[in-house]
Amino acid sequence: MSEQINKVGIVGSGTMGSGIAQLVASADYEVILIDLSNQLL
Repeated sequence: MSEQINKVGIVGSGTMGSGIAQLVASADYEVILIDLSNQLL
């Protein structure tokens, strides 16, 4: 059984999280970015 992934959740929007979010978004995935602080979102 194979399921297609089209949405990726990332916890933490610091240096690593935002970089990963950019990379995943550029590969045409929907990105959900969550952080304790709304300042970086």
